[in-house]
Amino acid sequence: MAIRLTAANNLFDVNLAAAARGDAQAYFDLGMAFSTGTEGAEVDMIEAHKWFNLAALAGVREGSQLRTEIAAEMSREEIAEAQRAARAWIQSLSGNEASRRAA
Repeated sequence: MAIRLTAANNLFDVNLAAAARGDAQAYFDLGMAFSTGTEGAEVDMIEAHKWFNLAALAGVREGSQLRTEIAAEMSREEIAEAQRAARAWIQSLSGNEASRRAA
């Protein structure tokens, strides 16, 4: 069991690192992890919506479809929180890019 949990956590970390590089598939995979409680993530529909939203914005059709499905079960406040989190992620990527160019 510990080996599976460690592998799941490693997979989660790999996806998070890929997402930090703007990887659309990683966005989708993180949405799946948060919506199903896999890869070392706990179920968190706000986080799932955020990652599916980012995947959709990056052109992943399934991200858009799953974002719509989970949004149907979320409150307006939860959706707004997820959208704010997605915007913050995009802004953090823009800041990271500016930092890399300056270095």
